[in-house]
Amino acid sequence: MKTCFIHSRVISGRALFDCAVVVEGEKILYVGEHPGALSGMRVIDGKGLYLSPGFVDIHVHGGGGCGVMDGSPDGICKMCKAHLAHGTTSILPTTLAAPLPLLQKAILAVKAAAERQDFPTILGVHLEGPFLSPAQKGAQSEDSIYPIEKDTVRTLLDTWDGIRMMGAAPELSGIEYLAEELKSRGITASVAHSDAAFDEVKKAAALGFSDVTHLYSGCSTVTRKNGYRTAGVVEAGLLLDMLSVSVIADLRHLPPALLALIYKCKGPEKLSLITDALEPAGTDLAEGFAYRQKNGVMTVYEDGVMKLMDRTAFAGSVATMDLAVRNMKEALGLSMPEAVEMASETPARVVCAAGKGRIQEGYDADLLLFDDTVDIRYCMCGGREVISRL
Repeated sequence: MKTCFIHSRVISGRALFDCAVVVEGEKILYVGEHPGALSGMRVIDGKGLYLSPGFVDIHVHGGGGCGVMDGSPDGICKMCKAHLAHGTTSILPTTLAAPLPLLQKAILAVKAAAERQDFPTILGVHLEGPFLSPAQKGAQSEDSIYPIEKDTVRTLLDTWDGIRMMGAAPELSGIEYLAEELKSRGITASVAHSDAAFDEVKKAAALGFSDVTHLYSGCSTVTRKNGYRTAGVVEAGLLLDMLSVSVIADLRHLPPALLALIYKCKGPEKLSLITDALEPAGTDLAEGFAYRQKNGVMTVYEDGVMKLMDRTAFAGSVATMDLAVRNMKEALGLSMPEAVEMASETPARVVCAAGKGRIQEGYDADLLLFDDTVDIRYCMCGGREVISRL
């Protein structure tokens, strides 16, 4: 049976439309004027709510009390469903730097979870590391940071052809080999946890790196020696047009002023919203909640964010995508379509997820209905209704 959405503010691209959207099976069949005849269709009255493409989270470690590094397909499915409740219809479970056997176990667990064809759609896996800079490790375990060696790269990347994205530090020896391997396998290469200078990032971009992971977090910036200033990863991410960037828009990792600067430099077409969420995301958290990550790093929940126990750095977020969209709209004064683009079409394009992130004929029927506060009232994933509070 076909489903027709009416009386909603349809977000398509960077604009709002007063139109009907018809779904058949798993795909969007029609976007346009109100069909004259609705007989034989299920009609969903949007009651003036926004009709949005589903959110695409390309960097998420956990949620619902479970995480990727648990290495459990059941846990990964539970994690994904916790984010589905907040509008994430496509997800890229993300690993932490860890010993190779643990990374392979996590990758294969994501593969097993994806094969269940449950909801939301698991796009593959995102490897954050293990080829990172110890100087910018953040909450990553330094004991699990590896040098770039051919055997290590091949062992890791051969685990599953569903690896869609990898974050690495381009100043490391062997980056040319890693970049070539990622490019040949169609894996998006992102500058991550890097202490690189500007020219090293520019060289990486020429080698095929196309993204910067959570800009300002785990990134080098301007340094000064004997009066001479050298630009870093942050400045490269802002300046180089060939690079997209992602941000954790929980208003803890970055204040509104920095989010506004990034938006001004990159625009919604080059800026992805990510959660970088840890296992406690999507759960009821009490102030002071302590949690040990699977890499052994202890963290504590304070002021809406996970921190290292010594409070010297953040350790990841407990954000969800609806929160990120709401924050960008309210804190920066953006339109809803602009905020939604960064949570749907842009991240889908970054990881080459065809058919995702846009309300357009032929695209996957991943649709949300929500109000001005991004309170998710309805969710359709792959043409199947998964949330309805209309």
